[in-house]
Amino acid sequence: MAAAPVWSVDPRTGKQREQVAVEATAHEVDDAVRAAHAARGALADRTVRAAFLRGAADELKAAEGTLVEVADAETALGPVRLTGELARTCYQLRAFADIVDEGEFLGVVVNHPDDTATPPIPDLRRYKVPLGVVAVYSASNFPFAFSVPGGDTASALAAGCPVVVKAHPDHPALSELVAKVLRRAAARHGIPDGVLGLVHGFEAGIELIRHPLVAAAGFTGSVRGGRALFDAAAARPVPIPFHGELGSLNPVVVTEAAAAERADAIGAGLAGSMTLGVGQFCVKPGLVLVPAGAAGDGLVKTLTDAVSDTDAGVLLDHRMRDNFVAGVAERAALPDVESPVTPGAGGEHTVAAGFLTVPAARLAAEGEHDLLLEECFGPVTVVARYQDEDEVRGVLSRLPGNLTATVQLSSGEVAGEGSGAELLGAVTPLAGRVLVNGWPTGVAVAAAQHHGGPYPATTSTSTSVGGTAVERWLRPVAYQGVPEALLPVELRDGNPLGLPRRFNGVLER
Repeated sequence: MAAAPVWSVDPRTGKQREQVAVEATAHEVDDAVRAAHAARGALADRTVRAAFLRGAADELKAAEGTLVEVADAETALGPVRLTGELARTCYQLRAFADIVDEGEFLGVVVNHPDDTATPPIPDLRRYKVPLGVVAVYSASNFPFAFSVPGGDTASALAAGCPVVVKAHPDHPALSELVAKVLRRAAARHGIPDGVLGLVHGFEAGIELIRHPLVAAAGFTGSVRGGRALFDAAAARPVPIPFHGELGSLNPVVVTEAAAAERADAIGAGLAGSMTLGVGQFCVKPGLVLVPAGAAGDGLVKTLTDAVSDTDAGVLLDHRMRDNFVAGVAERAALPDVESPVTPGAGGEHTVAAGFLTVPAARLAAEGEHDLLLEECFGPVTVVARYQDEDEVRGVLSRLPGNLTATVQLSSGEVAGEGSGAELLGAVTPLAGRVLVNGWPTGVAVAAAQHHGGPYPATTSTSTSVGGTAVERWLRPVAYQGVPEALLPVELRDGNPLGLPRRFNGVLER
C-alpha cells in the first residue's frame, strides 16, 4: 500500500497548496529515532550545544522572510503575528544557550565524607544527565514557538537530548523548512542531521511514543489526543515521562468593586484577550465570573460593543472551524444561556466572535451546563453572572485544572481592602499562573515563568516555557566513593568548569 500523501492546505480557502511529504512508516520512524539516539554524543559538550542553539536562532532569523510567508499560507495567522512569534522563538533558543553556558541547570552538589554525621556521610556527588531521545508533538496554533523549533525542542536540545518531532498536519511545509534550517545550524557545529528528526502522520505519532529508544515526550494539543499519548507512554514496557499541555478554561473573576470602578476597561480588555489570534490561544479566558447588577451590566455592554466590532477570522483549519461552530451552537442551546453577540460561522471559511451569558448558579451544580466548563477553541467566552461570593466559590470549586486564573480587583482591594487575598487563595489551587488586573494571553519567556497547571491543563507539574523547562529532560545521578580521576569533570573538587554548585553545604557561584 502506498504511503498517504501529506498536503499543505490553505485555511483561507480549504484548498490543497502542495504535497509536502508522505506519512512516515513504522520503519521510517525507527530510522529517525535511531539516528537521533546515535547523535547523543554530539551534544555532550555544553559549549557545542550552546553554540548550536545560538546558530539555530541566527539561521531562523536569516530565513525569516521565507518562513513567515510559508507559515502565513498554512495558518492564516498573518505576517505581523508570525514575525513576532519567530522573534520570540529565536529569543528562546538564545536564552537556553545562556542557560547551558551558565550550567546551574546541572544541579551539581558535592558532599565530602563526614564520619561525625548520623548516619555517617560517604563521599557523594550528584548532578543531572540527559534522558535521551525526546519525542516532540507540535501544536497547531503556534507554528514556531510550540512547533519544530519551539520550547520543547529548544529545552530538550539544551539538556543534551536529541529530538524527533511529529509534525502538525496544519503546517507541514513550514515544518520541513524549519527542520532543514535547524539541521543546517547543526552541521555547522559538527552535529549530525539525526539530532533533529521529523515525521508526519497520525500512526507515526503512535509509533514514536512506543519506540523503546524514546526516553520522554512533550505534547501541546487537545485533551483527547494528549490523553491517548499519555496513556500510551504509561503503558509501555518501560514507561516514560510525558509532559503534555492538554486544555485550559483560564477562569477570570471580576469582583463587584472592580466592575463598579472600571467596567469599561475590563470589558474592553476581555474583548481583546478572548479574540486575540481568533481565540486560538491556549490561555484565552474562556469563563468569566461577572457580578449581576448595574456594574456588571456596564461591563457586559462594553464587551458587547467591542466584540461586535471584531472582524470575522480564519481558524487554523476547517475541522477546527466546524468544531467551533458546532460547539458554540450546542452551548447556546442550553437553558438560560443567552448570546449578546452570537458566535459561529462568519462565512464559508471564517468564524464570527461572540460570547454567551449564563447565571452562575447554573454552573455551581452538576448538570447539563457542565459543557460550559469545557474549553471551546476559538473566539468565544462564557460570562457567568453571579449574585454573591458563595456562587463564585461554588463555580470555582467545580473547575478542573488550568494554565491560568485571573482576578480583576478594585484599587481598594489591590491595597488590601475587602476579600482580594481570599479570592487569590481560592484560585491559586486551580492554575499554574495567577494574574491580578491583567489578561492571560501572552506568555513571557522569562526565568520566573510557569506555563503549566493541574490536570488537564498539563500532565506534569513542569513548565514548557522559561528556563526551568529544561529540567523535564534530565535525571539526577549520584556518585558514591568514586575516585576523582573517574568522576565526570563537572563533579571534581577543583570545579574546573566553574559551575554553580553546592559544595559541602555552601552554595558557590
